[in-house]
Amino acid sequence: MLGRALRGVRSDATRLVYNDAALIAVPASIRLTSRAFSDRGALPARFTADGAGVSPPLAWDDAPAATAELVLLIEDPDAPMPHPLVHAIAWGLRGRSGALAEGALSKAGEHRTEVRAAALGRNSYLSREYLPPDPPPGHGTHHYAFQLFALGEPARFLTSPGRSALTEQLRAHTLAKGLLIGTYTRS
Repeated sequence: MLGRALRGVRSDATRLVYNDAALIAVPASIRLTSRAFSDRGALPARFTADGAGVSPPLAWDDAPAATAELVLLIEDPDAPMPHPLVHAIAWGLRGRSGALAEGALSKAGEHRTEVRAAALGRNSYLSREYLPPDPPPGHGTHHYAFQLFALGEPARFLTSPGRSALTEQLRAHTLAKGLLIGTYTRS
């Protein structure tokens, strides 16, 4: 019932960090994909709160030659909040092309060692892990934006970053970006 009541209350895709005014001119040249879902396709329940809740596998290529590191940010712009809900932040990812295995960002993920614990930022619940999609029933389709940013120099944080601290670093150092959207609906 709450989901239906809040159906019209959503953040907005224009508020994604990917669409930040300081990043809008950054080339969208990184190709970000997943073998688990297609762009704008449905996320399998395994990667949501209705399933195992593990992070999906991701792969990327075409990052610029000058890339010092990559940063992944997963946000839900359909959450009934003033800003998109942050599902995960990971920085220090290496390689012009690379991948994260299924579960690499999840607390119980068997591939968690691919991402150093210190390289995980805080999601909207202030936890340093993947927050599986859990939209309110009846709220409609939610779009989960998997955003990858190539930085020209390594990100520097005093503590595990949240969205604001991450956005400051991205505004200052982003060379290129990529986007993959997964959807999920609860009836």
